[in-house]
Amino acid sequence: MIRSYKGIVPKFDETVYIDESSVLVGDIEIGEHSSVWPLVAARGDVNYIKIGKRTNIQDGSVLHLTRKSASNPEGFPLIIGDDVTVGHKVMLHGCKLGNRILVGMGAIIMDNATVGDDVIIGGGALVPPNKKLESGYLYVGSPVKQSRPLTEQELSFLKTSAQNYVDLKNEYLEEA
Repeated sequence: MIRSYKGIVPKFDETVYIDESSVLVGDIEIGEHSSVWPLVAARGDVNYIKIGKRTNIQDGSVLHLTRKSASNPEGFPLIIGDDVTVGHKVMLHGCKLGNRILVGMGAIIMDNATVGDDVIIGGGALVPPNKKLESGYLYVGSPVKQSRPLTEQELSFLKTSAQNYVDLKNEYLEEA
């Protein structure tokens, strides 16, 4: 379901797949060839959400942000880069994700956390507010800790994972 909030409607083009059971509200922009899968809830009401190209938001994930206030005039929007795989039941709240990232199932990334490019975040990880994750590493745990550098195979897989979802969403769009 695509809904407006205060006259602002999510923006995306015909290359984007959005499952009909998802709910997208307000100030949301989705890049080309991205996909939003069943039961995703994304609310761009008190700030904005920007999702890059070839990024997939998998089943049951929740996307939200932090409102603007006197103590935090810009609030914390949710910004997700290109070629990002967001696993099932992930919660992203007012954070910034770079490019070529895999966020494992059930992970939580909180306000003002920043994730560099080429990162894998393990399933169930908790990235606390204001945490900065450096590019090129695997992060695991609750709270998250840097585990080790990514291998060449893992780095290559990040784009493969994103492309797999581009291919899958194309199959869904062909059926529509």
